[in-house]
Amino acid sequence: MAALDPERRVGPEAATPAPEVDSPGRRRFLRFLLSFSVFSTLAMVAAPIVGFLIPPKTSAGAAGGKVLAGTTADIVAGTGTVVALGSKPVIVTNTEAGILAYSAVCTHLGCIVGFDTTTKHIVCPCHDGHFNPANGAVVSGPPPRPLAPVAVSVEKDQIFLVPGG
Repeated sequence: MAALDPERRVGPEAATPAPEVDSPGRRRFLRFLLSFSVFSTLAMVAAPIVGFLIPPKTSAGAAGGKVLAGTTADIVAGTGTVVALGSKPVIVTNTEAGILAYSAVCTHLGCIVGFDTTTKHIVCPCHDGHFNPANGAVVSGPPPRPLAPVAVSVEKDQIFLVPGG
């Protein structure tokens, strides 16, 4: 009967099982899957590094043009407001000395300052540092240096900040 059954093997071939052969399509798919996994892992590692090393482009205002901070009606005498100059905060004050602007980053620990209308000071909320709005000097508190001045230009009733000026 063995001769009639073509599936049955006789002799030394019967002792060794037939090896399973991977099809070329399966090998290609597994190679693609492995390559894609390696590439995506490298991309996930490289993207934050490249993003850190290459700074983002700045807006036109930070590149040298004047930036509108508001109008004289917005900032009445004896008050101040924080506005953005590109990516940096600036506090614009309207005092007896005129309309002045300073960096709104406290020189102590980098908190954003604000204007206190009761004391008429620029105040840092983090450690109660007080600055004089007429010249940016430290009045009280822990800040080691005065606020950095920012150039201001008033044209008609519009207040412009001049970066780097």
